[in-house]
Amino acid sequence: MLLPKEQRFDWWREVVGQGVAPTSLTSDFASDFVGSVGSLDLGRFQLTKISFPALRSERTAELIRRADPETYELTLVLGGLMGVSQGRHTTRLGAGDITLWTSSRPYSGQAMSGPLIGASRALILHLPRVLMPLPEAKIDRLLAYGLPARSGVGKVLADFLGSLVREAAALDEQSRARLGETGLDLAAAFLAHHLGAQEDVPPETRHELLLARIDMFIRENLADPALTPGAVAARHHISVRLLHQLFRQRRETVAASIRRQRLEGCYTDLAEPRLHRLPIRDIGARWGLRNGAAFSRMFRAAYGITPGERRRATHAADTMSAFPVHNQVHE
Repeated sequence: MLLPKEQRFDWWREVVGQGVAPTSLTSDFASDFVGSVGSLDLGRFQLTKISFPALRSERTAELIRRADPETYELTLVLGGLMGVSQGRHTTRLGAGDITLWTSSRPYSGQAMSGPLIGASRALILHLPRVLMPLPEAKIDRLLAYGLPARSGVGKVLADFLGSLVREAAALDEQSRARLGETGLDLAAAFLAHHLGAQEDVPPETRHELLLARIDMFIRENLADPALTPGAVAARHHISVRLLHQLFRQRRETVAASIRRQRLEGCYTDLAEPRLHRLPIRDIGARWGLRNGAAFSRMFRAAYGITPGERRRATHAADTMSAFPVHNQVHE
């Protein structure tokens, strides 16, 4: 939406108040505000993507009495610098940090921006307090703390939230609702990890976290030809039998998932102009498929064409698009 610059901040402030919680917002950039906000419906949950220049925010007791969605706001910082205070704690956050605050208590926040750090950007997962599977007294210990999301459980959660945004257009309502439940499980596991309260996490939540870790491990190791169900199970200290049991809820086996993702990588690379001179067998090897004949058979079975046909078709299309089209007038 493109608005006159004098209306942008008021519009942005109203949308944020409706999508997150009523909050007092002020900014030195209000007269020429450049920001964005968008939401993804996840069934019982909601994910907000937000971007803004330097500003100050405050949620007062009066605003809470006026309207309270009674949520925990799990915020992943994507860029810029932010600070948040709630209760007796204040923290400063940068890209790759997660913090948690609740709409039911007063808080204040500040975002900084500039040529070196850019605008502040974040993803906010809105979690109804009543649905959290951890004791509220324990969760509240983490309010306004900076929790790193660059490795381990935090990275699993951050990657999951990022993938929701990237794939939003391809998700139907049922899929979004199902993924919202997964988001709750991962958020609970992440918080339990920082509380040392893993025993409070339900078994199904622990399974969701394990599956998310397995998915990330597979994605990061597709180029390794030794990536097999046995290797995946060993890396996560579980039996192959348990690994297959975890995948029963899905439409494909572990081996089928690895094969599909490898072939998808090859399919994309074969259309990449920068890789046009790379031999097709090397394209397969880049994704862990080192047997050229087997790669060709699997590719044809999946897509109905050979790798060479995929490359020639995309190359021909690129070549045609390089020539301008002239309209001719015949008298």
